[in-house]
Amino acid sequence: MAQIDHFLEYLVENEGSDLQMFADQPPYARVHGRISQIDDKPLSSSQILAMLKEIMPPQNYTELIEELDTDCAYEIKDVARFRVNGFKDHHGFGTVLRLIPSKIPTFDELKLPHSMLEFCYLSKGLVIVTGPTGSGKSTTLAAMINYINETRNEHIITIEDPIEFVHNSRNCVINQREVHRDTSDFTKALRAALREDPDIILLGEIRDLETMETALECAETGHLVFATLHTNSAIATIDRVIDKFPANKQNQIRAMLADTLSGVVAQTLCKKLTGGRIAVFEILKSTSSVAALIREAKTHMLNSVIQTSRKIGMQSFNDELTHLAANRVISAKEAYFKAIDKIDIENRFRQANISLRFRAEEEQEAQKRRIAGDQEQLNLALQEVENNPEGVDGLVNAAWIQATSIYNELRDGKSAVKLASRACDIVKNSDPHAFVVLGAAYAETGNFRKAIHATRKAIDLYKGMNYTEEAEALQSRIELFQSKRPYRND
Repeated sequence: MAQIDHFLEYLVENEGSDLQMFADQPPYARVHGRISQIDDKPLSSSQILAMLKEIMPPQNYTELIEELDTDCAYEIKDVARFRVNGFKDHHGFGTVLRLIPSKIPTFDELKLPHSMLEFCYLSKGLVIVTGPTGSGKSTTLAAMINYINETRNEHIITIEDPIEFVHNSRNCVINQREVHRDTSDFTKALRAALREDPDIILLGEIRDLETMETALECAETGHLVFATLHTNSAIATIDRVIDKFPANKQNQIRAMLADTLSGVVAQTLCKKLTGGRIAVFEILKSTSSVAALIREAKTHMLNSVIQTSRKIGMQSFNDELTHLAANRVISAKEAYFKAIDKIDIENRFRQANISLRFRAEEEQEAQKRRIAGDQEQLNLALQEVENNPEGVDGLVNAAWIQATSIYNELRDGKSAVKLASRACDIVKNSDPHAFVVLGAAYAETGNFRKAIHATRKAIDLYKGMNYTEEAEALQSRIELFQSKRPYRND
């Protein structure tokens, strides 16, 4: 039994998704989206490296030592498979292991939109599944391949780094190839796949321009290609594909994409109010209007197509997020946080009578944190003054906060004048900044005549030091005080 296995068994037993182990820190587990410590004892870099050596193929361990990161898979028989990433940071070696369920989930178990079934019946084209890291792209694709495996009679080739879900041939014949173990890279394996009589190709990730171009060629030559990208929305995915190519090729790629793209599924995970997480999907399907907008470089208009095409299975993130929030599956705060277009979802919330009160509550909490931070800075400055009454830095820092803070509870004009005056007496005519602070302090007490006098003194000192930019910048401060308004450091 490998040393790391008891941590992984804990992860499985607690329905977690990721084990995180970093040098000089205790191990952590992500369970239903929340990260928590699973052991009090910190692990050293050498301990983590020793654990990885036990479970990694020799070539991956060598790559980790020489290249400082690597990816592979690890399996505990009768427990689960894991995707392993080893890396080095400034503390030492670390690793994150992602749980891959031994049983491939079904469409119903994942609650995938029924319209996605149509992608499983295509004979050719490109289907891109996209979303941030950890959003469940691999799981969604595994469910789709599994459905095809049970309902069609095809030859499927997968190219992955590493292999995550293991598919057993049923009605389909399936070959799974792992990059760095069964092939040197994605592009080479994809080109080779064309000579291996495939009907369907699953491309674990599109990492570069050459792989993208080859994937488009495969789809163009009559194959069904599934692939993943790391983008946040369906429209961003199309733009990313096109932007990967040099400007002189983009018109050609738009034409290829318009002809070959069958659909884009963008997804993200949201925390449920009852615990656990739920996937939220945006779905774009290829239609004649979608193809025309791609070909004419008008992808910004695709949002309106998605909005008006629900009857044929398209859906937007904000529609789904609003629906889930309205039905109390997820919180309004979670829906708002996950939305890409904040203005649009605010309008949808108002139409659905969903309260935006959480935004005001969040702002209040954020303000409390900002006040506490500024109060801590003020306390440190005052403590410095107490320890060293002649220290100019402490005097000036404390006076500045008391004179200019945007928070009423931190301002004290009289104290600021005393502190800044003492600093000016100490520096005499050698430090214009002390007079800048004194001017702000007088303004806070309402004595704008003295505020202007101190600020002009600072301007003269800056000019004498040839600091013309600083002197010119203070002219606006003079105008502020002449209009009898204090300065706020916001």
